Amino acid sequence: MLILAKRKMMKMKIKPIIKIFRLFLILPVVVSLTGCNNTRKMTMEKDLNDFINKLEARQIPLSIESAKAEYQASISGKEEDYKKSSDLAFEYEKIFSSKSDFASLKKIKESGAVKDELLRRQMDLIYNMYLGNQVDEAKLQALIEEQTKIENRFATYRVEINGKKLSDNQVDSILKNSRNSEEVKKVWLASKKIGEEVASDVIRLVKLRNEVAHTLGFKNYYEMSLRLGDQEPEDIEKLFDDLDKLTAKAFAEVKDEMDTYLAHRFGISKDELMPWHYQNRFFQEAPKIYNVDLDGFYRKVDILKVTENFYKGIGLPIDEVVKRSDLYEKPGKNQHAFCSDIDRCGDSRVLANARNDEYWMNTLLHEFGHSVYDINNDRNLPFNLREAAHTFTTEGIANFFGRQASDPQWIKDNLGISDAEMINIAGESRKNLRLSQLVFSRWSQVMFHFEKGMYENPDQDLNALWWKMVEKYQLLKKPEGRNEPDWASKIHIATVPCYYHNYLISELFASQIYYYIGNHVLKVSNLDDLSLSNHPEVGKYLTDKIFKPGSRYYWNEMIKRATGEKLNPKYYVRQFVGK
Repeated sequence: MLILAKRKMMKMKIKPIIKIFRLFLILPVVVSLTGCNNTRKMTMEKDLNDFINKLEARQIPLSIESAKAEYQASISGKEEDYKKSSDLAFEYEKIFSSKSDFASLKKIKESGAVKDELLRRQMDLIYNMYLGNQVDEAKLQALIEEQTKIENRFATYRVEINGKKLSDNQVDSILKNSRNSEEVKKVWLASKKIGEEVASDVIRLVKLRNEVAHTLGFKNYYEMSLRLGDQEPEDIEKLFDDLDKLTAKAFAEVKDEMDTYLAHRFGISKDELMPWHYQNRFFQEAPKIYNVDLDGFYRKVDILKVTENFYKGIGLPIDEVVKRSDLYEKPGKNQHAFCSDIDRCGDSRVLANARNDEYWMNTLLHEFGHSVYDINNDRNLPFNLREAAHTFTTEGIANFFGRQASDPQWIKDNLGISDAEMINIAGESRKNLRLSQLVFSRWSQVMFHFEKGMYENPDQDLNALWWKMVEKYQLLKKPEGRNEPDWASKIHIATVPCYYHNYLISELFASQIYYYIGNHVLKVSNLDDLSLSNHPEVGKYLTDKIFKPGSRYYWNEMIKRATGEKLNPKYYVRQFVGK
């Protein structure tokens, strides 16, 4: 204390001229420090640029080759094609498993010296890609091979009834159209057999994923997957809990309406209704309970041509995508539908198994919705920013377009039905869309909570956990005495882990976009009259505000820039719950 007091007194006696002299001594130090910071910033940004350039030189060609191989395997179903796809996927992931590269990137990131926004955004995304692969190569390869093996099993599996093999389309047709309880029960039970065949493999894969997550410092793969995907697990859980509360009452009401209809359809009491009576393998889609046959409209038209004409009319042509796509059924081919962005430079392809009905009209609009997101990216953006802001934002755009298949105004505009026909189907069509959304929201709750629970404890009774979730959120009865791995018959659990929650979040985004376009782009007074068709300003808005930005912004920042506010579930609730 004494020494400090002396120092203070001495400092107070310094003459002004000495103060000025000291100021000149200090200034160069400040300038020098600033100069050091600038030099450090320039050095780190140069190091990051060099890192990204070297990464892209390896990443881009292998990414393209791997995407092509995966697409080809999905078409052929051949074991050798799946083997090639698996090998290339492993080689691609190996890029991001480099410990030395990750150490270099980590040093750059932790320096805090990267200030350029595009560079920093690339750094954050690439860092997560590396972090998720900092595991033993043998374990990484085992994980990829295990998943590919299961994917191949699903792709080539066919339901068998009385010695006859049925495609998924045929299974869905029987469940949707049959009025015979025994027939739908037999088909539903047969569709679950794939679960018995892959369940042990899926559990092994889940544990392997958890091992990877533990190695990287996460509690489990579920937590790791969300955090590395730019989502906070607590936020997603809260969102789903909120949506559960918001939809539970409305769903219970429409569920009773469905039960009344289906009991009458099958000539049984409501108490006798079982999961196979709901016209779908998982009750993830709404049964047809309203007096409107939209399939009848689509049987008369070429749904692919309708899809092409629609996208052309809004300024988002898909001609080149269609040429590269594989859209109809064939032996061995993957029976689902997806869109693959091969090179992030315009080579986007759709795989489908199209038929002329409402389901496949919706699906084509959906998958080509993904493709217009892909092909209208900003080619001036760096490779790793030439993707959707988040997986759920591209799903949201796809859902936004897929919904059009049941919209009466869209059907009139694109199929040429009369005003009278449109008015005739309007009420029932909109009720059907609301029903579909409520059914899907409850199904998504099942998937979300089941997967979360499975990764938290894969050794628990997963069969019991599955039916607990089904009974709670879908209000379905578990068949008496059933103790089979029905959960494992859902392909997404094995091959697209901890992703399904994004489908429901994407519906929230789709509703937000729907209201924004109606109110601010097309400026209609009544959204029931909203027509997207032949409005190129819709395509321009989507391209400028959503497609071109790619992932240069964090997803909620992109949504705010596109709609004026961050993701808000109120639009989904307003559109589908509050009616």
